[in-house]
Amino acid sequence: MEEVNVPANNQDLVAVVGGDSLLAREIRDLLSESSPPPRVQLISAAGDNTAVFSSEDDEAIVMTPLVAENLEGARVAFLAGSPASSRRAFKINPPDGPVLIDATAALEERPEARLRAPSAEASKPARSRIQVIAHPAAIALAMLLPRLGKIAPIQRSIVHVFEPASERGQRGLDELQKQTVAVLSFQKMQKDVFDAQLGFNLLARYGEEALEALELIEQRMERHLASLLANYPGIPMPSLRLIQAPVFHGHSFSVWIEFQDNPGASAISAALGGSGIDVRPSEPPNNVGVAGTSGLSVGAIVEDHNSPRACWLWMAADNIKLTAENAIAVAAEIA
Repeated sequence: MEEVNVPANNQDLVAVVGGDSLLAREIRDLLSESSPPPRVQLISAAGDNTAVFSSEDDEAIVMTPLVAENLEGARVAFLAGSPASSRRAFKINPPDGPVLIDATAALEERPEARLRAPSAEASKPARSRIQVIAHPAAIALAMLLPRLGKIAPIQRSIVHVFEPASERGQRGLDELQKQTVAVLSFQKMQKDVFDAQLGFNLLARYGEEALEALELIEQRMERHLASLLANYPGIPMPSLRLIQAPVFHGHSFSVWIEFQDNPGASAISAALGGSGIDVRPSEPPNNVGVAGTSGLSVGAIVEDHNSPRACWLWMAADNIKLTAENAIAVAAEIA
């Protein structure tokens, strides 16, 4: 994704709710690369109206309480904490307060909300005070499928999406790390986030006591992708399956595409590479290798020997980076 700058002057201010989350850190890093960088107000996602002191890379950071006066004066507010903190930010946002860029999808059902993914949009939606960033897997697929449709008309597609623990935030990362250690040392496992063993395992569903059901996340991803693809006539909605993988960062995708007339793996590789996608013909991408990188990486493009009109491909993308870059792009439009 091309670098975008958020114009700033001495009066410009952006707020980041949930200022110490994984996503907030990525947003802050991208904002710091703007020239000049805007002033950033870090706001706690806690609901107790108290300031929060936190440590990050051995450096103390201070987050102000989530109250209306701390939103005043900001042009945009990135909602990067919990869904509950996003709903609270909406509730207390002053009438002349900032545009809310919701990266938690907590506000997507508000009538005035607009689903956003600048890196995958065919056109910009109408302006609104609530901008909801699409699920990163939906953004990635909405970037890929229209490009494939330009190579040859698509009949149908099937996609398995492998979800990283970082989509559940720092708590998801911590639980996967603790479970991995527990399995190796034959200890009791912590299951607060997934309510199931994720360490050394794949999950089609979480346990009943999980923080959020995996099928609801799958439905949100599917809903967001359907909205994004609605602006690309002729691109059919794929059949989707979301699988929780025992990895810390990065989405991986196994994609099966059936064309009306199969262009072949070489033509697909050349066309995707020419459209700005990182194509790796010799060594397929993986979620570890794409960490910290922009855009999509594709490889292992092969023809399906049992279906002459179909091809398989493997794709990987940094989920946190993709969400943050699209949120920053929305902020740049507003600025």
